[in-house]
Amino acid sequence: MPSVLFIRRRARTIARLLFVTLVAASAFAPMPAGAAGSDAGDAIPDELLVGFDSTVAPSQAEGIYRAEGATKLERLWRLNVHRIRVNAARLPAMEQRLRRQPGVMFVERNRRVPHAFTPNDPSFPSQWHLPAIDAPRAWDITTGSSAIVIAVLDSGVEASHPDLAGRLVPGWNFYDNTANTADVFGHGTRVAGAAAAAGHNGLGVAGVAMESHIMPIRVSDSAGYAYYSTLASGLVWAADNGARVMNMSFAGIAASSAIRSAAQYARGQGAVVVAAAGNCGCFDATPEAPEIISVSATSSGDTLASWSSRGNFVDVAAPGAGILTTSRGGHYVSVSGTSFASPITAGVVALMMAANSDLSPTQIEQLLKANTDDRGTAGWDPSFGFGRVNAYRAVAAAAGSVVETEARAVAPAKPSPPPADVTPPAVAITAWTSGSGSGTSSVSVAASDNVGVTRVELWVDGVRVATDTAAPWSLVWNSNTKTSGSYLLEARAYDAAGNVGVSARIAIATSQSPSLFRRR
Repeated sequence: MPSVLFIRRRARTIARLLFVTLVAASAFAPMPAGAAGSDAGDAIPDELLVGFDSTVAPSQAEGIYRAEGATKLERLWRLNVHRIRVNAARLPAMEQRLRRQPGVMFVERNRRVPHAFTPNDPSFPSQWHLPAIDAPRAWDITTGSSAIVIAVLDSGVEASHPDLAGRLVPGWNFYDNTANTADVFGHGTRVAGAAAAAGHNGLGVAGVAMESHIMPIRVSDSAGYAYYSTLASGLVWAADNGARVMNMSFAGIAASSAIRSAAQYARGQGAVVVAAAGNCGCFDATPEAPEIISVSATSSGDTLASWSSRGNFVDVAAPGAGILTTSRGGHYVSVSGTSFASPITAGVVALMMAANSDLSPTQIEQLLKANTDDRGTAGWDPSFGFGRVNAYRAVAAAAGSVVETEARAVAPAKPSPPPADVTPPAVAITAWTSGSGSGTSSVSVAASDNVGVTRVELWVDGVRVATDTAAPWSLVWNSNTKTSGSYLLEARAYDAAGNVGVSARIAIATSQSPSLFRRR
C-alpha cells in the first residue's frame, strides 16, 4: 500500500500535469434553460408510467389501460411498472381514471430530466476535493477493489479514455436498447472519472475509488436528458448484473415513484443508490426518499455552493465546484454541479464496501452519515444533510478501525418530527348507483381526517375492488361480475401515517334499486 507521502507527491505531479491540460480543455456546457426551480423535468405529453400491485399479472395490467384507450410501450425492467402511450389531449382525465383502478399503486408522467451541472471553471489548478474529504488517508486503508462495481447511469462512458480504459465492465443502453454504451453527450465520462478514474498511473486525475470498475448504463438521449423510465430500468439491470453502487447525476428524480421502486429493488440486491440533489439554488420541496442517498454540493471554501439545491430529501453534501475529471477525447476538464458531488460520494461508498464487503446497504448509509464533517446548522439541516462526507472516517468506520475522536458514533437525527398521528380518518358511504346495463357501479364516499386523507378504497365482501387517491371520493367497480344476491360494501380511508378508518357496512342486492340498501 503506498504511503501518504508518496500519494501526496504523486498528487502534486498530477496537479502540474492537469494545469497544462486544462489550458486546452474545452469549456463545459452551461445548464440548459429551464433546469432551474425544482429540476422536476419536462413531462412527455403522451406518456404515463403506471405501477401495479404485485398481485396484478402483466396481462391484467395491459387490460386495464387498454380498456381506457392507451397502448403499451414497454414494461420496465423487472418491475410491475408499464410505460404507456395515451392521447395527449385526454392524458389528464386518463391519469385520474387509472389511479382509481383496482391494483394500480401509482400513476405518474414520464419525465425528461436534466443533467445536474452548472458552468465550469476550467482554470482550477488541482483536485482540491480529494484532500477536502480526506481521501489520501482513506487510501492508506484501501484504494478500492475491482470487485466493487460502480454503475454510472448517464449518457454513456468513453471506454478509450486513458484514465478509464480497461476499467469498464459490460453495461447496457436503455435509450436505444442496445449494448452500445459510448458517451453521446460527454456528461457520463466526466461523472465516471469523478467516481473512479484510475490512480497511481502517472496520468491525468485520480478518482475517489481508483480501483473500482465502472458499469456504463446509458439512460439519456444525445442532448444528455434521461427519463424516469430509462433510469428505473437501468437501476434494476445494474443490480441484477453485479453493480454494488449506482450513481444518477440527474436532477428531480427523488420524487419519481418508478425510480424509488427501482432503487428499493437495488437495495434489496445489496446495492447503494446515490443521486444528485439538483442545481436550482433553491429549497426543493421533494420529500425524503429513503431508498436514495441525495447529495448537495459544496465549494472549495467548504460552504454550500450557491447553485446547489436544498431540501428535506438531502442526506449528505460533497465537493461539487471546480472538480477536475475525465472528459471525452482523452481530455480533462474542471466541472461544477451536484452531478459531481454525487459520484464523489458514490466513490466513498465504494471504498467503504471495499474495506468491508459484509456491510449491508443500510449499514453503509448509516456509517457514511455518522462520519461526515458537520457543516451549517448543528446536526442535520436541509443544506448539508448530515454533513459533508469524510472519506477517511467513513472508510475507517467501515473497516472497524479506530477513528478520530470527533467522529460521531451514530448518525445525527433529523429534526424531531411532530407527535405521531394516531387518529384514523372518518369515512362513510354516501351513495351507490347500480351498474345494471352499464357494467359498472359507482360508490360515493365522504372521508375526512385531522391531517389529510391519502386514499380511499372500496371493498366488497372483504375484497378490495377499487381505489381513489383524490377527493371527491368516487369509486367504480364492475358489479356485473357478481351474480344476483346480497353483497356487503365497505369503504376504507387512509392517512399518510398509515391510520385506516372503516365505514359502516352496506348490504346491497344486485337486483334491487340503489335506494334500497341498508346499513349494518
